Amino acid sequence: MSYASSLYFTGTEIGLSLAGLVLLLVVAWTGAKSARVITILAVSALVGAIAFTASLPTGSPADGFNSAFGGLLRMDSFAVFAKILIYLATIACLIITPRFFEERDGYRGEYPVLMLFGAIGMGMMVSATNLMTLYIGLELSSLSSYVFASFLRSDWRSNEAGLKYFILGALASGIILYGMSLVYGFAGTTDYSGIRAAFSTHFPIGALFGVVFVLAGLAFKIAAVPFHMWTPDVYEGAPTPVTAFFASAPKVAAIGMLVRMALVPFGGEVEAWRQIVIFASIASIVVGALGAIGQQNLKRLLAYSSINNVGFLLVGLAAATPAGASAILIYLVIYVAMTLGSFSALLMLRDKEGQPLETFADISGLSTTRPGLAWCLLFVMFSLAGIPPLFGFWAKFVVFQAAVQAGLVPLAAIGIAASVIGAFYYLRFIKVMFFDESKREPEQTSPMGHWVVLVVSVIVISPLGYFATPWLGSVASQAAAALFAVA
Repeated sequence: MSYASSLYFTGTEIGLSLAGLVLLLVVAWTGAKSARVITILAVSALVGAIAFTASLPTGSPADGFNSAFGGLLRMDSFAVFAKILIYLATIACLIITPRFFEERDGYRGEYPVLMLFGAIGMGMMVSATNLMTLYIGLELSSLSSYVFASFLRSDWRSNEAGLKYFILGALASGIILYGMSLVYGFAGTTDYSGIRAAFSTHFPIGALFGVVFVLAGLAFKIAAVPFHMWTPDVYEGAPTPVTAFFASAPKVAAIGMLVRMALVPFGGEVEAWRQIVIFASIASIVVGALGAIGQQNLKRLLAYSSINNVGFLLVGLAAATPAGASAILIYLVIYVAMTLGSFSALLMLRDKEGQPLETFADISGLSTTRPGLAWCLLFVMFSLAGIPPLFGFWAKFVVFQAAVQAGLVPLAAIGIAASVIGAFYYLRFIKVMFFDESKREPEQTSPMGHWVVLVVSVIVISPLGYFATPWLGSVASQAAAALFAVA
């Protein structure tokens, strides 16, 4: 494939890189006063990236799936699906961010610029078909995330969260690199298709260790048990807009990277890693459900909710079928909507002095003081609990259906039983907001951008979302098929 074709198929990354560099120069010349304008321009660049990505032809097995630079990146239906979802989540996070920082440490233009560079890395993660490309994208995204966690320099909790995330993230990167070195040593190549071909003829025990180390490092990135320890502390300590970002766009990128890694280079050795994924799935569902029960801080509770949802996503991966991969993509769309809605509501929960309402005691009686916000939170929490007819029920249904079709009935049964436990702490929101006495008076107005993100999220997860299931199912199935067509 020519360099012109490679440049065309990586046009999204190139365009965002140029936009990020130009905006970085503007920030250097204008300082903090241009932060709002930089944010608007960054959102415009991401909208352009969505339009360009959606217009790309995704190819077929005959033409190499639009591979770029000798097979280092691949622009197939799976990559297009994941990238568009990543960019949409990043745009939503940029919309709800400015007010939070302007009222504290001051909003700086470096934030949206780092968002752009992080989006580039996340896009590379889901398109990578070579271990080296994957690692470059992973580190580009991670370096931005480390800065985000400690972006609020005047808050010691933010600084602590950034330091914890950096140290543990570096450890996970080392584990992934060590696993990659073992895989390369036994396969003789870093290319996904070459690794699969090498392991199809001979899969030594040393290669199995490499696969385990790679999957363990990726499990840290998605906050799966037992590599979840950092999540509650980082989610609580990081600024709330940053927590919303961590729980949405990077989660999509990490799950997409894990799914492609497991099903393409390691797809011929499913039985070698399926038990690991099943354990991580069950453990994440149970730990996420039980760990959240005793939480009083709302961000820590949502951190355990994130761990719980990762467990459900891994149910689809354990199936290791096109239906399982399709279910993961459908779940990610609904999960991102629920996550952005919940954190948008959290950013709107403030008292009259502008202090955040961060605990259950703070939001008691919210239905009498801010009924619109309380009802939106009710929809989000019922959807997270998987209560029909909200769209969150469909997300769980498709992953359990894929597991049953793959013969993993015990896994589906355990997941369904554990989801009942998880419903307890989601329903606790409803009990506190609608049946307890109000203790703190919240502010009565919120920025329009926050309302837009919250209302759109609520519409997506409402019963109206079921009208999109034929289209969403078709697109997700096409994206999942791209992973198995190269098997």
